[in-house]
Amino acid sequence: MRSDESPQGAAGEPDGPEPNGSEPVDPDVTPADVRRWRESRRSRHGILAVIAAGGSLGALARFGASLLWPTPAGAFPWTTLTVNAVGCLVIGVFLVAVTEVFTAHPLLRPFFGTGFLGGFTTFSTYCVDIERLVDAGRTATALVYLAATAVAAMAAVSAGAFGTRRLLSHRSAS
Repeated sequence: MRSDESPQGAAGEPDGPEPNGSEPVDPDVTPADVRRWRESRRSRHGILAVIAAGGSLGALARFGASLLWPTPAGAFPWTTLTVNAVGCLVIGVFLVAVTEVFTAHPLLRPFFGTGFLGGFTTFSTYCVDIERLVDAGRTATALVYLAATAVAAMAAVSAGAFGTRRLLSHRSAS
């Protein structure tokens, strides 16, 4: 690297302005490139913020479900199974709606799809539930739960997407 060049990050993006506050002197990096990089960085922070906010709300909703329908120790974890299936159903409906029906605000999908539904559904608790069932000597129940959750999740997201498309095709045919 020449002494008059600005260092670049791993992705070829400038690391920022020179230490003295001036713009980079690399002839391949224009001030417009630096502005675009900074705007992109701010945009990523906004997306991360809405994902975090949505995830917090989704986790609170899941916690509320566990308070309303607690699972006794060693029992089949119906609450977690239901939460995961409902979350998958909603994501099937939601993704068809925002990708095929209307143009959504750019932050809606990260907020609701990634954030809220990601926080609401809980595959980590699903794994802990399986471990607890196995530790309690209920291996057969753990295996049933393992399979039932995967099948229910796939069926729910497929039903949500298929049902939404079918409903929308009937509405447009009317």
